[in-house]
Amino acid sequence: MSKLGRNARVYGFVCFSLLFAPAHAHPVQAAAEASAEPICKKDSLLEAIKKDLADRPRRLLEDSRDTFFKAENITALLLAGGASVAMNQDADKEIAEHFEEHGRLDGFEDESLNVIGHPAAHFGAAALWYVASVENQDPFNKERASTLMVATSVSQIVTTGLKAIRDNESPNGKSWAWPSGHTASSFTVASVLDEFYGPKVGIPAYAVAGLVAYRMMDTGDHWGSDIVFGATLGWVVGHSIAGKHKKAEQLEVAGFKILPYSASRNGTLIGLSFMKQF
Repeated sequence: MSKLGRNARVYGFVCFSLLFAPAHAHPVQAAAEASAEPICKKDSLLEAIKKDLADRPRRLLEDSRDTFFKAENITALLLAGGASVAMNQDADKEIAEHFEEHGRLDGFEDESLNVIGHPAAHFGAAALWYVASVENQDPFNKERASTLMVATSVSQIVTTGLKAIRDNESPNGKSWAWPSGHTASSFTVASVLDEFYGPKVGIPAYAVAGLVAYRMMDTGDHWGSDIVFGATLGWVVGHSIAGKHKKAEQLEVAGFKILPYSASRNGTLIGLSFMKQF
């Protein structure tokens, strides 16, 4: 089978998995569905896309600001940057030599992880999730798909900018090595899923991201320092953006969703209701 054929099959599997796994991991609450307004009519997917695209620049700017202007995130990125500089002296060469002598990935495994970790695959899977949510009149998952698209976009915009500034070569001679875009995007996705669905989804997602990072060093596409900063960047972006929008979804206390409540019998009663699905 040709590389193109293998890539197409793996890409399809990745999109299918990312699209449907989150929805099963965290079902939409019945009361939230009942109270939420429909996104759009069944034939208005284009209208929904146009509306979100018009709002996308504002959301990218706001989410980027809220991510990179936090003291703890700045500290994490500065530490990762310092580690990259330190590794660039000797550690990078030692790691590259180790993988050159003991490389393990080849053929299908190599190509599969390359596709699984590709930023385009992540954005494509999030876009499919978004389209399915609009078609299914599901505002909950539509918002989460939008958040994933924004997070991967921010991650890649920053990564591309840093690559252009640093403009160094990878162990196998490719340009724009630091930081690793595959690693940054993979850890962004893992962090978003971890925020939204907890460790049951987050831990496997981090394991896959780790394999992608391993692959990038094993093939000589990246130095160890590229991986360290890329993983940190993805973690910061994913958790910050998903955490921000998760808080805006619904309040939760002791596992109970807090929902608005209103009733009208001999007067109007307005309050809060606590709901938990077993």
